[in-house]
This record gives sequence, structure tokens and C-alpha cells, in this order.
Amino acid sequence: MTNDQIILFGLFGAVFALMLWGRFRYDFIAFGALLAGVLLGVVEDENAFDGFGHHATVIVALVLIVSAGLVRSGAVGVITRTFLDSDRPIGLHISVMGGLGAALSGFMNNVAALALLMPVDIATARKAGRPAGLSLMALSFATILGGMVTLIGTPPNIIVSSIRNSELGEGYSMFDFAPVGLTAAIAGLAFVALIGWRLIPQRSEEGISGPGDLADYLAELVVPEKSDLIGRRLGELEEAADKADVALLGLLRDGERRFGQASGVKLRADDAILLEARPEALDEFRAALGLAFAEAERKERLGAEGEGVELLEVVVTEQSRLNDRTAQSVGLSWRQGTLLLGIAREGARIVRRVRKTAVRPGDILLLLVPKDRAQEVAQWLGCLPLAARGLAVTQNRKSGLSIALFAAAVAAASFGLVSLPIALGLVVGAFVLTRILPLTEVYDHVEWPVVVLLGSMIPLGAALDEAGGTKLIAEGLVDLTAGWPAWAILTVLMVVTMTLSDVLNNTATAIVAAPVGIDMATALNVSPDPFLMAVAVAASSAFLTPIGHKNNTLVLGPGGYRFGDYWRMGLPLEILVVAVSVPAILVFWPL
Repeated sequence: MTNDQIILFGLFGAVFALMLWGRFRYDFIAFGALLAGVLLGVVEDENAFDGFGHHATVIVALVLIVSAGLVRSGAVGVITRTFLDSDRPIGLHISVMGGLGAALSGFMNNVAALALLMPVDIATARKAGRPAGLSLMALSFATILGGMVTLIGTPPNIIVSSIRNSELGEGYSMFDFAPVGLTAAIAGLAFVALIGWRLIPQRSEEGISGPGDLADYLAELVVPEKSDLIGRRLGELEEAADKADVALLGLLRDGERRFGQASGVKLRADDAILLEARPEALDEFRAALGLAFAEAERKERLGAEGEGVELLEVVVTEQSRLNDRTAQSVGLSWRQGTLLLGIAREGARIVRRVRKTAVRPGDILLLLVPKDRAQEVAQWLGCLPLAARGLAVTQNRKSGLSIALFAAAVAAASFGLVSLPIALGLVVGAFVLTRILPLTEVYDHVEWPVVVLLGSMIPLGAALDEAGGTKLIAEGLVDLTAGWPAWAILTVLMVVTMTLSDVLNNTATAIVAAPVGIDMATALNVSPDPFLMAVAVAASSAFLTPIGHKNNTLVLGPGGYRFGDYWRMGLPLEILVVAVSVPAILVFWPL
């Protein structure tokens, strides 16, 4: 080996070891390795930051922004409300939920898809009276599997396409991954729904935290003019309320509260529906039925000013100016441009209108505040803001527009009219111009540690390739598999890549393994596409540990899992993915 090869292999070995150790964050490790490569002379100074302008890095950032816009517009919420039902048997629930998660992951970042569906799955499990741990791991695996189907579904596919473009002059199109990825996804979904969930240990100490344990708020939503609900009875909303995990308490009309007898009352414009719900459930119920906030006119004015509004949760302290006073009496609306949406008060039923209710120390308030003024409003009230949980106000009126814009971009990129980064960039611009996504929030949705990881690892991977390191690895694997049939060689490549992906970031794994696959194909004098497809599927198949993929990490706490639980369903799933993917690769991408 040359000196450059020794240094680069040493850097990659250090990166992998530090990532396995887990003492430092992966982006810091990768960036440190990049700087070390420059100082040691194996990465050219002028090429050190090329990875940050690489189109793979740009695509990953844009996909995260577009995903946030689809969620904010209510487009994804419409889909989830249509397909979910807590009365289904768990196997059928996993099939439907997993299929939905896989479908969403094909067209949005799979981490974003899981973040969207995880609270819904927890709430469904709670209503069904079963541990959320029985379905959360299956949902995580399903979203990972779904990402294999399209170019933008998961970073490894983007990386593999980018490396093919760099090495061979042309990348893959949007649906080139579909034949093999869909085969693996369908087989994997069938396994987790029929068998996999049964392999999860059931424990009495279910570790659900976060979305499942949030406080319920007493809130009011108003029936707007020209609403489809006018003339319907309040009791007819029970089904929608149950699906959104909302408790209907009664009705307020002309200042008079109606509780027990309200279910038979026909709704009129400006009726206030009283309910208890978590923030996410409140917004889902409002978006599903087209209801308005109690002070709808004020909310519209807030939304027209600047970049819109956001949700804020605060705890009332002993020193708060709200103590024993109402939101109306302190002028919360006209002084601070803020609406009180709900009050959570443990152990006590609030019997007056929310904005006319005297607030007490210890109450938790759900506020609708002008964008970027949350801290200022909390200080003015003398309240302590709770940790941000990414709460947002769904703009359900723009769901159709957001879907149309995204579909047009995907179609344009698929037919080669524009490149994928340009198509996604146009969608982001359109989302901002149509106020689907406020300009001030655009950069908040970019997962910067992933961007730093990509930007740092791409130059290192290129340096390893230029130094002949990937060719050296490929020759070693070719020598190991000399005389073996093609399917056996592909299997070895997939197993090696899967093993790396289970303990490392899948993006880093794809950066290292894709050039190795090309070099193996060159040594065997066959097409590189089967080997690149094998790398793409294997790099995404991180099912053995909670650290192999971010989705597995996300469900670790809420599902009450332990580190050793993942291999019980993950090991047979990885074996199944290899078993179905290798024949599919040889059929759809012949040597």
C-alpha cells in the first residue's frame, strides 16, 4: 500500500471507531477527519469543501425542507386521517401503518416520515390498549424499507447515484431504484406485519415518553361561516374526534355552555366546540373538520403580518402577570398579538371560556404567538416556556397546492426536464412564495449535522478512490470470491455493506461501498449497476441496532426497547432482504 492509502485507511478506521464509540457526534468526527486529511496532505486544499456544494448534499437538504412543507400544509395529515383506525388487529394495523410509512418515505425523507407518524402510532396504541412497542419498531423498519424505492427516499440512494454520475458520467433517475427496492420493501413489510412484531419482547414497563404523555388542553374551536358542519349534530363529530384522539366536552352558544345535552344540538356558524386534546391532536382535529380558532379574525391578521404564527407552551409561575387574571383582562391579544388556545390544569375541570378563565400558577398554556416572538411573549407574561417540540399550525387549505407543486417537480425530474436539485429548489421557492412554509423557518428544517457529515465524507471518499484505496478493497473481495457465481459475489458485497451500515451512519457506508462496487464490477468485466444496486439496498438495511439508522434511534425510548431487542426482528429481516434482493438485481439489472 502507498503512504496515501495507509493514511486514508487510517482516517476511515478512526472515523468508524469513533462513531462506534459514540462519545462524539458523527458530524464533528467527519469534519475533524476532513481537516486531518488536509493537514496530512491526502486531500487537496482547494478540494476540501467541495462536498458541501455537491449535489448529493444539496438534495438531502432540500428534501428535508420539502418534507416540512408537506407536513405544514396538512397534505400528509389528510393521508394519515384517511387510513388509520385503532380498532384494527395489530397485524393489520402494522400493515396499513407500515405501508403508509413506506409510501411516504419514498417521496420524503424517511426520518421525517417516521417523525410524522410516530405520535399517531403511539396514540393509536394507547386507544387500542396495547403497548406501543409492539408496533413502533415495525413502523421504523417500514419507513427505512420505503426509502429504498426512489432516488430521494434515502441518502444512500442519492449517494450511489452521485458516485455513478461521477465515475460513469450518468446517475440514476427517480424510479431506477424501484424494481429492486420495491421487491425488498414488499417482502420486508410482509415479514414485519405477519411475523416480525411477534418477535419483540413484551414488557410491563413500557417506556413510552414524549408524544404519548403530553398534557391535554381545554380548548375551543369555532364553526366558521359557510362550514360544511352547519346543520350537523355535535354527536356526529365523535368519530372524527376519536380518530384524532380528541375528547368533545360540549358546546358554547351565545355565552351559554351546553354539556350533556349538546350531542343532539345542530351546529350553527360561530358555535364554539369545547374539547380536550394534546396540541398535535387539537391541530389535527381542526384541520380535518375545517374549524377555526376562537378568535379567528385575530388569527388571520396575525398570519397576514410578517411570516405568520407558531405554537408555544408555557408554564405559569408565581410571578406571572396572569396570576388570578384572564388572558382577556391582561390584553394578551391586543398587547402582544397572541391568542390563548388552551389551558392544561391537572386535577381540575375548567368550566369557563378559555380566554375568560382566571389562570393559576402551575397551569400550562398553549399560545399562538407571532413568529419569532415566542421568547418575548413568555417574558412579558412572566411564564417559563417549555422545551420546543416542533409544534406548528397546519395550513390545511394549502394541502392540495403543496401536493400539486411537489408532484409537478417529481414529474419534471423524472422526465429529465430539469435536474432533481433544481426541481426541489423550485418547490422550496414556491412553498415560501405561497406561505406554505415561512421563510424564517426554511433553514430550521435542514438537518445540519447530516449536511456536515456529507460535506466532509465526500472529499475523503473521493481521495480514497483517487489514491486507489477502493480498488484495493475491490481486488481483495474479488480474490476472496474468485470462481464464485455472480449471485454469491453480490451476496458477499451486500453482507459486508450491511454489516458496516448496522454500526455506522448509512451515508458514510454508501460513500465507501459504492466505489468498491464499481471497482469490483470493473475487475470482473461486468456491468457496475448490479453492484451499485446491491450497495444501495444494503446501505439502507440497518436493522440490527438502534444506532444503525436514525429511525431506529427515534423509537428506542418511546417503544421501551433495549439495545439487544433490534436483532430479534432485524436479523431475519436482513437475511430476507438479501434473499429477495439478489435475484431481483440479477433480473432487473443483468450483469
